[in-house]
Amino acid sequence: MKAVVLAAGEGTRLQPLTEDKPKGMVEVDGKPILTHCFEQLADLGADEFVVVVGYRKQDIIDHYGDEFDGIPMTYTHQREQNGLAHALLTVEEHIDDDFMLILGDNIFDANLSDVINRQQEDRADAAFLVEEVPYEEADRYGVCDTNDYGEIMDVVEKPEDPPSNLVMTGFYTFTPAIFHACHLIQPSNRGEYEISEAIDLLIQSGRTIDAIRMDGWRVDVGYPEDRDKAEQLLGGEDVDTEATEA
Repeated sequence: MKAVVLAAGEGTRLQPLTEDKPKGMVEVDGKPILTHCFEQLADLGADEFVVVVGYRKQDIIDHYGDEFDGIPMTYTHQREQNGLAHALLTVEEHIDDDFMLILGDNIFDANLSDVINRQQEDRADAAFLVEEVPYEEADRYGVCDTNDYGEIMDVVEKPEDPPSNLVMTGFYTFTPAIFHACHLIQPSNRGEYEISEAIDLLIQSGRTIDAIRMDGWRVDVGYPEDRDKAEQLLGGEDVDTEATEA
């Protein structure tokens, strides 16, 4: 299965760590965030990486070249930061089957393999790793509403009145149907092409999307203190692992 890694972000909130490098090249526990992503995806059986680059793209390309631990790597370019759905469309020509998608600023120690296994069961058109957050914080995230079977019935980006406290993390599997949905959506109020809106179109068209609850932890490295938290967790320290924005 191919693995798509979204790594076009500038990481302005991570300054000063990103003054001379893109977000994905910020080191956590001695190696870039992207290296953590690639290692986890390789362990999951990825047979090719498709990496979406943007800000300071050459730093990433020069560092990794055309392969990672023998796994071939292809790069696509998101010229403007217009949202995750916009970034995803840059890889469309390289994907012809089910694929993994990871946000290249997340570090996981969690049950990612459960998401892959559910996708391979052919009962779902997509599967997402999700986690619970306090209800009063759910409006900061992409929120999922599920039925009694664990299928996602609705996804709302940063809702004023969240339908649940179950939120998307930065790991997904999809079929190529997601690309058609990404083509159909319009910019949100934030001026971005939101992946949550593309997902909602899939649901409305009758596609089945399963929610896999996270067992473990993840850190979205958005601020310098998040880098510190990830290093503590990787070092085995007991720290707060509440969800961070995806």
